[in-house]
Amino acid sequence: MGLILLSIILFIVGLAIRKIYKAHLASVILRVAGGIFFVLGILISCFVQISSGQVGVPTLFGKVNDHVLGSGLHLVNPLVVVKRFDVRTENYTMSGISDEGYEDGDDAIRVLTSDGLELTLDVSVLYRVVASQAPNILRTIGEDYRGVIVRPVTRTKIRDNATFYTAVDLYSNKREEFQQKIFSDIESDFQERGLELQQLLVRNITLPESVKGAIELKIQAEQQAQAMEFVLQKELQEAERKRVEAKGISDYQHIINQTLTTQQLQYEYIQAYRELAQSSNSKIIVLGDTKNGVPIILNDN
Repeated sequence: MGLILLSIILFIVGLAIRKIYKAHLASVILRVAGGIFFVLGILISCFVQISSGQVGVPTLFGKVNDHVLGSGLHLVNPLVVVKRFDVRTENYTMSGISDEGYEDGDDAIRVLTSDGLELTLDVSVLYRVVASQAPNILRTIGEDYRGVIVRPVTRTKIRDNATFYTAVDLYSNKREEFQQKIFSDIESDFQERGLELQQLLVRNITLPESVKGAIELKIQAEQQAQAMEFVLQKELQEAERKRVEAKGISDYQHIINQTLTTQQLQYEYIQAYRELAQSSNSKIIVLGDTKNGVPIILNDN
């Protein structure tokens, strides 16, 4: 387009020189040069190169063409203006650190929880433009889809969902649930506008120091209570084990008492004393009619 404008200027200047200064040769040279630049401009405008990871959307006098140009070289109408969209994964970060987010300065998201406390969240949104939806994005949103869709939708959905959780929930055990819920809400809105949400990361949750200390104490108390519950459960299991063991011993003794007779016991005694008498250890065995009929054994060591 620049060459075409230059050729028109040269052609007009050539006509003016011929008319005012009667410089026919200079006029011819300028008009010929203008014609050459015009032809080159037309030829160059007929070819459009789309880089890898991009798609092109042709527009003619403001009218958006639904045909999407993929990466590569394309022959187009020289009057067509091609708008390029990046279809690779993009990262939109909102952070409290001034040079980390997409916007300059503190861009963290401040939310109110169900218990009325204010939390500060650092969030990263990973998304991409759906190539086939690029014409519709250009037609309905424009090229600034980050500022029109990505930023406001993300911040609004996070604030809306935070009101269903307490500060303790978001800071500790329900952080993953909260992240998944806002992902689902944002994903549906993005799909309606031609964007694909790939991942949403709640990177950091900041609390006021006083609240943070109270929450940490509460979490610590809950962990201690869980640990004590585990100890009590273990003790109950040990008591149950001992009860079962005692019952087994009692049952064993009951069975033995029912099956053993005096004659059987005497026989076992005699066998044991016989083995003792045959051993090499020095001993004194006194046989007598004791109360239970058991000999007295005196060791002389």
